[in-house]
Amino acid sequence: MLSRIVTILLFVFLFLHDSHAQTTCTTLGQNPSTAFPVCGISTFFQTTVPICGGRQVPSICPVLFNYLPFTDKNPFWYKFTCYVSGTLGFIIKPKTLAEDYDWQLYDVTNRNPDDVFFDSTMVVGCNWSGEFGVTGAAPPPLGNSLVECEGAGVPLFSDTPPLLAGHNYLLLVSHYSNSQSGYSLTFGGGTAVITDPNAPHLQNANAACDGNSVTVSLNKKMRCSSLSADGSEFSIAPPPGQIVSATGIGCTNGFDMDSVRINFGSQLPAGNYTITIHDGNDGNTLVDYCDLSVSQGELKTFSIAPYFAAMDSIAIPGCAPDVLRVVFKNGIRCSSIAADGSDFIVLGPAPAAVKAAVGICNNGFATVIDVQLSKPITTKGIFAVKLAAGNDGNTLLNECFFQTPAGSMLNFVTSDTVNAEFSYTVECKKNNSVHYFHNGNNEVNIWKWNFDNVRTSGLQNPFITYTILGQKQTQLIVSNGVCSDTSAFVPIFLGNVLKAKFEATSIICPGDLANFTNQCLGNVISWNWDFGNGINSTAKLPPPEAYRVPAVNTDVPVKLTIKDGFGCLDSAVQTITVASTCNIAVPGAFTPNNDGINDYLYPLNAYKAIDLLFRVYDRFGQLVFETTNFLKRWDGRVRGRDADMGTYVWILHYTNPDTGKHVEQKGTTILIR
Repeated sequence: MLSRIVTILLFVFLFLHDSHAQTTCTTLGQNPSTAFPVCGISTFFQTTVPICGGRQVPSICPVLFNYLPFTDKNPFWYKFTCYVSGTLGFIIKPKTLAEDYDWQLYDVTNRNPDDVFFDSTMVVGCNWSGEFGVTGAAPPPLGNSLVECEGAGVPLFSDTPPLLAGHNYLLLVSHYSNSQSGYSLTFGGGTAVITDPNAPHLQNANAACDGNSVTVSLNKKMRCSSLSADGSEFSIAPPPGQIVSATGIGCTNGFDMDSVRINFGSQLPAGNYTITIHDGNDGNTLVDYCDLSVSQGELKTFSIAPYFAAMDSIAIPGCAPDVLRVVFKNGIRCSSIAADGSDFIVLGPAPAAVKAAVGICNNGFATVIDVQLSKPITTKGIFAVKLAAGNDGNTLLNECFFQTPAGSMLNFVTSDTVNAEFSYTVECKKNNSVHYFHNGNNEVNIWKWNFDNVRTSGLQNPFITYTILGQKQTQLIVSNGVCSDTSAFVPIFLGNVLKAKFEATSIICPGDLANFTNQCLGNVISWNWDFGNGINSTAKLPPPEAYRVPAVNTDVPVKLTIKDGFGCLDSAVQTITVASTCNIAVPGAFTPNNDGINDYLYPLNAYKAIDLLFRVYDRFGQLVFETTNFLKRWDGRVRGRDADMGTYVWILHYTNPDTGKHVEQKGTTILIR
């Protein structure tokens, strides 16, 4: 029995919510795109609700038994902006309390308003209660949930939905009862601010190119209904301007406007004008949603330009320009620009033929035209761009089809091109240096030198000293403030890389000659040898030298000094040993006591011995020392310990370089401590 009662109640509920077939809504406010603008401090009265709609709207409520979708049945839509974040409270009070009203709130920031029919993520809160009476959003205890979904007994109030400052919102009020009885909508009970705090003002005024109207923009949306069709809210000065009508931009399919087009009885002559606002024939100026008015006496100035396309300026040309950018005060019809550039003539101290012209077009109009030249202008001077009738049969036309006056001109100035080629001289002082030179022609006043990517200079003629010689790379960038030029990296080989170097016989035995091998580097032009024996030579490859036999071995310095073509000098010194004798002998005794006298045992004067082998044995025949270098000497120690005093046997092998014969000598030596 209970289940039957529930079924009957559900049937009645569905019957009461049965929507008409979907019909198009044509009344302003009944579509998202034509929503009513509302103010958060006033009550909005909807006297009647035309029957239409029935379009499904996605919701965050589940569809009851997958049977009844939510629709915008007999809707009205309301739009507002949040200025201070908080919660939204409002009350929808039907004129007939025994009727069902539902609502759903959307965040439409940066969205198409019609997206509400497709995207449920835009929903902020809703109430689809099936009950009759007053509904809305209120804080607890009246509203406890942001979402109240369809069904008998569902609360008529939802909790206040949150709003974010700077976001735009749409509120759908759907009249589910099949009547046209209206309701009132009152905002309150929340913490968010949805009333625009900004006072309304005129923002600017811009005249149409034909001088027949001016458009005045506002700093915020204003009620279309507050504008008189005769434009009596505005006056113009000075005469002879006469206002005959005014139209709100956007009022054809909406309730609000952000600009007004004011129409004149006749075309205004070129000049400066002032537009002033005051109460119109309807008793007010322009009024916003919250009944705030633009203050009487506010004014804006505007200008009517001469009715031809006047050139305003030429963009400052760069170096060697092959394109001239001409700027116009008003838009030029792109269709009137001759593609071959015949609307323009360039005059000046050097030939400059025009080959094409291209407008920077937007929606068919251009305020900038690039005039292309057949070749760059490389000559300094004052040139001019002159307007002419083109080969297309007309001059340039502005937005209102007024022609440019042929013969009007604008001047522009060009600069000479520059050249970064440079010269240099190499100098030799204490170190090797290069003096660089640039001629500074064509008003060059900036120099940027690059030396091996290591050093730089801003001087015109820098003097650079190098401590490491060889291949160098130098680059120069010059500029006269307009034109610049960059040289390639110029290789500079400092041929005065000068290095004195030679090899010499290290030890000279009596009767032998010293040999010298030249190993110098650089562009050497002279050699000066000092052999240390009283003899000098200027030969590049000197002959062998003889030395007197000294009483004891003597070190003699040999010096070579060279000079290159830049006058740079370098020298090298080697020391050779002149031996008193080269007869090989082994001492009969030695005293390894570190007194600096006879401390070692080795074959004396073995300067020339080849394949030398020297061995020392103790009295038991054990090898205690061995060497193949006669300069390596026995210090009287064996395995790190002092050897015993006594007699030791030595054996010496070598090859005599003069005869090529192998020599073997044996003998004994006494170690004395």
